[in-house]
Amino acid sequence: MSILEQPIARLDGTSSTLADLTGGRPALLVNVASKCGLTPQYAGLEQLQEEYGGDNFTVVGIPCNQFMGQEPGTPAEIAEFCSATYGVTFPMTEKIEVNGDNRHPIYAELVKTPNESSEAGDVQWNFEKFLVAADGTPIARFSPKVEPGDERIVSAIRALTD
Repeated sequence: MSILEQPIARLDGTSSTLADLTGGRPALLVNVASKCGLTPQYAGLEQLQEEYGGDNFTVVGIPCNQFMGQEPGTPAEIAEFCSATYGVTFPMTEKIEVNGDNRHPIYAELVKTPNESSEAGDVQWNFEKFLVAADGTPIARFSPKVEPGDERIVSAIRALTD
């Protein structure tokens, strides 16, 4: 089963799949958190959405509370924070686990993708980024500290959307 076919609810709890959320477009999948030192990356993610989103690309935010409890909020609290603080317009999923025994099936596939240091395996921290093609194939993985506007991410997005 492709990661696009995997069930994953939207942040508001409605049933969905990754295919529904991406709309058949390449996407940057990011495990996000509201109480992290990297949380300001939401602004850069929204900028990517504004610049490249639409028919060719989307960001998908995937809340996760596995890293020092930095995403403790309810879905309503997460939605309000993202909207009020960063003006987030990209789709957001339910809160999931990205590592361990309860790792979501989407991440079971994504973590096989090596990062820029050629290392695959567990997600290291909040805001790890996975670029996937329109068919769900993982293309690239970027560590949490790589900012959304970094040329490596922007170039990879452009290669999929031009």
